[in-house]
Amino acid sequence: MKVVVLGAGLLGVATAWYLAEDGHEVTVIDRQAEPAMETSFANGGQISACHAVPWANPGMPLQVAKWLGREDAPLLWRLRADPAQWAWGMRFLVECSAARARKNTIDILRLALYSREKLGMLRQQLKLEYDQLTRGILHFYTDEQEFAVATSQASLMREFGCERVVKEPRECLDIEPALIGSSVPIVGGTYTADDESGDAHKFTQSLAQHCKEIGVSFVFGKTIKALEVEGECVAKVRLGDGTCLTGDAFVVALGSWSPILLKTVGMGIQVYPAKGYSITVPLDKHSVAPTVSLTDDGQKIVISRLGNRLRVAGTAEFAGYDVSINKARCAAILNRFRSVFPRAIEGDNYEVWAGLRPATPNNVPLIGRAKFDNLFLNTGHGTLGWTMACGSGQLIAHLVAGRAPEIDPTPYRFLK
Repeated sequence: MKVVVLGAGLLGVATAWYLAEDGHEVTVIDRQAEPAMETSFANGGQISACHAVPWANPGMPLQVAKWLGREDAPLLWRLRADPAQWAWGMRFLVECSAARARKNTIDILRLALYSREKLGMLRQQLKLEYDQLTRGILHFYTDEQEFAVATSQASLMREFGCERVVKEPRECLDIEPALIGSSVPIVGGTYTADDESGDAHKFTQSLAQHCKEIGVSFVFGKTIKALEVEGECVAKVRLGDGTCLTGDAFVVALGSWSPILLKTVGMGIQVYPAKGYSITVPLDKHSVAPTVSLTDDGQKIVISRLGNRLRVAGTAEFAGYDVSINKARCAAILNRFRSVFPRAIEGDNYEVWAGLRPATPNNVPLIGRAKFDNLFLNTGHGTLGWTMACGSGQLIAHLVAGRAPEIDPTPYRFLK
């Protein structure tokens, strides 16, 4: 078939690869000049099945209420006259029940573990290099209550195949000695040895090159305006310059912009942009910086070593499609990092970035057929786009081909 993939970020390029491997004629369209220039450009760098716990959990509503109005809050909800934001927020509250949080954790975890396996296979097959480290991910805690909650979450994850192991403070320092210099006491941690880190931008650009080598076409610098329907199928996609591309099947992998495009065919999905920030720090021989990928769970910050750079990223700001840099939020990330690693950053030699992560209220992505037989979604991955990219792309390829997927696709399907 002729398949048109809309979006050239992590999800779009991974989808294109698996579709092309299946023998389809694949075209990828993106408004940027090259792959992975938006949400996939400077993310936290973690392939983290251990992050399967959704934001929507029993303790979050009270926590969000406490954070309201705080510019430096790890999760900031900016109240707006935006019906989509309010609808998303109401559904988020529904998903905060203990039963829903447990189910969502399991659904996210299954896809994350599947995707991590697919990434490993793809890396070996194509000999990909993207500053990857396979040294696991350590969550560290500076609050006893948060550590107790994490211990319970780790137990659930182990039950479903993710070896997230509880560690005492001394063990955390053994795993990552750079934590010894922290001015904030470490009360405990959890360690997932099979998780990884790496540069999502480098990965996507490299994979896109391999896609080209097996026949995938890329159309860059073109704004995607609308889908057009003929009969019971999507027939074409209309671009900003008035041209149209036809196809037998279409995959929407536009991240936070997916809902905007889908409105052109009368579809509504609960995907809302959650702005995240990252700080990229060049390292030298004098830097005392971590080499194991870390998560500061209480502050919603992740830290990854990417070659001779350090990526510090996190927080979530629900402020619509605004991608401006909020200095207070960046300062909060930087101050927290410096309190834990005081000798990692010298002066102001770092780069700041912000991007929009496409979040569903329950953090479970939307993957599969939607409304029309030849229209597929691959969006809504939130902070786990890097973690779930390869598995999601492979799942879409199975569904487009009409094959039985290797994991149950039911939790990720679009419900009308």
